[in-house]
Amino acid sequence: MKLKNISFKKLLLIPLILLLAYIIVSYFSTPKAEPLPQKKNERYYQIKMCNKLEGKIEYRLADKTRVDCLTDEYAIEVDWAKKWAEGIGQSLYYGMVTNKKPAIGLIVEEGDERYLKRLYRVSKELDIKVIILER
Repeated sequence: MKLKNISFKKLLLIPLILLLAYIIVSYFSTPKAEPLPQKKNERYYQIKMCNKLEGKIEYRLADKTRVDCLTDEYAIEVDWAKKWAEGIGQSLYYGMVTNKKPAIGLIVEEGDERYLKRLYRVSKELDIKVIILER
């Protein structure tokens, strides 16, 4: 079997092509932080918190429910302060199904202290992490 003469320029081209392919694959396979919506609705706070925690936003479970933010350690439900009780049930369920610790990202503003007190009382008993998201 005879080898063809390969020029030095062609030999340099091979590693450059491989490097370029690696860069392209790395760019498209690396998770990107999701941009924040303009309006400060629940999704705004969900994305802001989850990007900061480097979690997965809207992680879909087998039963088609969605965890607002799934991190390596926590399954987090994000909700407004007045919906604190719903957040407890959802965070416990998501934690159980994902085998993560339950957490609630509670969006609070002035006047929501009563909801926060209730949530802290229950979360202490049920070992639910509370993350305060100030409005």
